[in-house]
Amino acid sequence: MGTKLKSAVIGTGAISKEHLTFLSTSQRANLVSVCDLSRASAKYAAQQFGASSTYTDYRRMLFEVKPDIVHILTPPHTHKQIAKDCLEARVHVFCEKPMAPSYDEFQELWHLAQSNRCWLLENQNYCFNEKILTISDLVEAGTLGEIQEVEVRIALPVRDGGAFADENLPNPIHKLPAGVVHDFITHLCSLVVRFIPDFERVSAAWSNHGGGELFKYDDLDAIAIGNSAHARIRFSSHTLPSTFSVIVRGSEGYAETDLFQPYLRCVIPRAGKVLSPIINHFVNGWDLMGSTFINFRNKIMQKTPYEGLHRLLDRTYEALIEGKTPPISFEDMERTNRLVNKLLLETGRF
Repeated sequence: MGTKLKSAVIGTGAISKEHLTFLSTSQRANLVSVCDLSRASAKYAAQQFGASSTYTDYRRMLFEVKPDIVHILTPPHTHKQIAKDCLEARVHVFCEKPMAPSYDEFQELWHLAQSNRCWLLENQNYCFNEKILTISDLVEAGTLGEIQEVEVRIALPVRDGGAFADENLPNPIHKLPAGVVHDFITHLCSLVVRFIPDFERVSAAWSNHGGGELFKYDDLDAIAIGNSAHARIRFSSHTLPSTFSVIVRGSEGYAETDLFQPYLRCVIPRAGKVLSPIINHFVNGWDLMGSTFINFRNKIMQKTPYEGLHRLLDRTYEALIEGKTPPISFEDMERTNRLVNKLLLETGRF
């Protein structure tokens, strides 16, 4: 494909800034077009990030520009049809989550991608955040022992204003089968299956503690069990402070982080049973102090938790250009979407 990919973006919502920032600075991307139903939004994004053209009709863009890869950043209920049209035009697809509202529709898109010899990637950016990659390295090295438990928890006050709370202008996310929580479960599940790939039993309690008709649910508490490994999947809109915590426990030790305020705490064998607790306290305390300064600097510099997205996109473009294996495999996406599907079945609506 050469040293650069002709890249196009469909949708100029909030997440597009992260994608466009990467595309405008990457040595592997040539941003050829931005498409949005709002001509003004598309034009503004193109001017800000140096795109060569703008469109309001993505099908016309596919026909005229013929990009190598398209980033689909529109509201989730539109993803499937746009991805289908892109794949039929033999264009690689990088799609924001959730790629499709159901497991069967994900499978349909995957088979379409295979038949057209295209890549189809669903954004699982948090799996590529630095701290998660570090935990993955600890798991791969056997430092934590056999993985026995994983807990992934998001707490966000989504009812207290912002994009999801306006009853007069409902967000398209509310159209998803599980409403607002559905927008987050791909991230929750993708992190879980990185450490525990398969599950035989899934049980979930979906709640709407705040009531009203706008939110289908505002709370999820789920347990997934695979052989002897357990995972807890948690979303809360009422508990504070905001957090995105990940804990991975094994037979030899555990590691934890918070992706909103990154740090890494590891309790692992270091120097025998007597000295390990003392050394763990010292090492973790030192690392926590360092993380405090880094997080303060990131806050001042307005850096977001999306650092994994740029890493994922860079690896995706590198793999496409050099003919390498994609950074997100079919198995990664299939297991994630299968677990999401099991959780949705527990709503009783799906």
